[in-house]
Amino acid sequence: MSFQAYLDNIEAKTGKSAEALKAIAIGKGFADENGLAPGIKPGAIIDWLKDDFDLGHGHAMSIVAYIKGKRN
Repeated sequence: MSFQAYLDNIEAKTGKSAEALKAIAIGKGFADENGLAPGIKPGAIIDWLKDDFDLGHGHAMSIVAYIKGKRN
């Protein structure tokens, strides 16, 4: 599955784009415009996405990658 397919599946499941989830992560203090916020480990974001959006580990990891700057 391509990275874009992961992002498309996430949006279909949650109703939120990767960019929208990044914005929420920024609002929660998990991230900033440059990537993960200082002191934040990927596991914190993965747990949040699993708990709040019922994402699986792979899909949550793709959002972490997106937040860190991966775009394709």
